[in-house]
Amino acid sequence: MAEPTADAAIAALVAASRRSAVGRRLQGEVEQSLLQSIVDATVRLFDAEAASIALFEHDPDRLEFRVAAGDKGAGAVGLAVPPTQGIVGYVYSTGQALALSDVGNDPRFNRDAAEQTGYVPRSIAAAPLFDEHGTLGVLQVLDKRSSPTFSLRDMELLGVFAGQATVAIAAAKVQRDTARLLASVLAEIGPELEAEQVDALVASATANLDTDDEAPFWRMVDQIARMRGMSDREMSLVADILEVVAGHAERTQRGRIGQ
Repeated sequence: MAEPTADAAIAALVAASRRSAVGRRLQGEVEQSLLQSIVDATVRLFDAEAASIALFEHDPDRLEFRVAAGDKGAGAVGLAVPPTQGIVGYVYSTGQALALSDVGNDPRFNRDAAEQTGYVPRSIAAAPLFDEHGTLGVLQVLDKRSSPTFSLRDMELLGVFAGQATVAIAAAKVQRDTARLLASVLAEIGPELEAEQVDALVASATANLDTDDEAPFWRMVDQIARMRGMSDREMSLVADILEVVAGHAERTQRGRIGQ
């Protein structure tokens, strides 16, 4: 295949980025806000000093603390640790939940990392976050105020919260798909493509991201991106249609809840 020209490559990047921007607006803040709500609820439920979620990241491989809650939790956000070190690394690498009532005497405890957060805990309960591809990260809660230990019931509840966090992380799929979208587009571009051809190519690549026929997210993103070229009258018509669809979805949801 011929090498892409600079103009063709730029046009493709612009078209792909437009769809990526729409996708991020639709889902981009969902993961962060949901994960934050989960650690907030974890702190309240356990009456704990802190709770946090660390997610696995590549290049370099690490566990990065994305969200935290509680009086002693704020210092953890942004901290990155190796995925095989510390309590969080043990839970991530083994996929096993863990509860410790005296972390200072456990050889797996990473005191240096704890000191970087400004808080060294006495007790920790941690649970892995799983999806169909493996372990995504770890949810941990520090120091129940009402008890020096975590019970079996506590661990069951922590597992439920970890499951909810895993659902929230699915929203990050937009970010992963964007890289695939750009790579797919640039691999197919030739030097003589017109703007309409580039847009059609990106639309095709976008459609290929929808692996779930029941939830055609990227198909919707593509259609929203195309609305930029619509007239005011056409946009008004689309808005009316969406309002009707949203109303129908809301009524359907209420009906399911009432059943």
